[in-house]
Amino acid sequence: MDNILEITNLSKSYGEFSLKNINLSLKRGYIMGFIGPNGAGKSTTIKLIMNLVKKDEGQIRIFGLDHEKDEIAVKEKIGFVYDENHFYDELTVRELKNMIRPFYSRWDEGLFQKLAKDFNLPLKKQIKHLSKGMKMKFSLALALSHGAELLIMDEPTSGLDPLIRNELLEILQEVIQDEDKSIFFSTHITSDLDKVADFITLIHNGEILLSTTKDELLEQYCIVKGGKETLSETNREDLIGLKENKYGFEALCRNKREAMKRFGNSVILEKPTLEDILLFTTRGGRTNVSSY
Repeated sequence: MDNILEITNLSKSYGEFSLKNINLSLKRGYIMGFIGPNGAGKSTTIKLIMNLVKKDEGQIRIFGLDHEKDEIAVKEKIGFVYDENHFYDELTVRELKNMIRPFYSRWDEGLFQKLAKDFNLPLKKQIKHLSKGMKMKFSLALALSHGAELLIMDEPTSGLDPLIRNELLEILQEVIQDEDKSIFFSTHITSDLDKVADFITLIHNGEILLSTTKDELLEQYCIVKGGKETLSETNREDLIGLKENKYGFEALCRNKREAMKRFGNSVILEKPTLEDILLFTTRGGRTNVSSY
């Protein structure tokens, strides 16, 4: 199965912050969750993918094409859905759709009308009067109506109430059912990715710490809790984000089997959530997170 997005040795420097040697790939038919704390490099990576800023080094290929040399052909097939609304607020949904439509050679008006009906989009209402959730649905309808094969979403569910968030996540799962489209989903709301992501990529301080399938990640990693007496210099090396207090310790371990060998029955092992993995990995302390 071919990669719809492939990033190789990508670097970009901004004064004190730098994106360092980013490598990741996304196959057709899948959702990749792109996670990391604020300032980790998520938005910079997305801007580089969209060619909104110029890279220093590396290569970005989308649909097998160079994202700079073939920018027009690439962007014909990308849908960009982001947290901030940059629509013309005074226009109605229909007026803005008619303004955007001519830019895309593969625009499908019939599909837009179907999606507008499915999403209950109020075509006569001004953009400024739409809820945030409705604006997200409008963005999705626009992207899908011009035949987007890759959806790039930057914090799309931020600030939405749980019901609307869940509805949008169900829509995204439907989008990839034909196995021809993929979604690159940047968010700090990891519980959304628990529901829909196939792959997880974690970025911190401009570096990719891990990139693997969500199932492998949640199956291999574990949270370790125990008394201080069980810690030694040897087994400390296997722990990520080690936190100690007078009662004991807790940490993340990237290999559950290894944790069982090291600690036996002297500790409690718990299955982590994506949020646990994000917090332990990025909060400091020991962060031995090399690829397994």
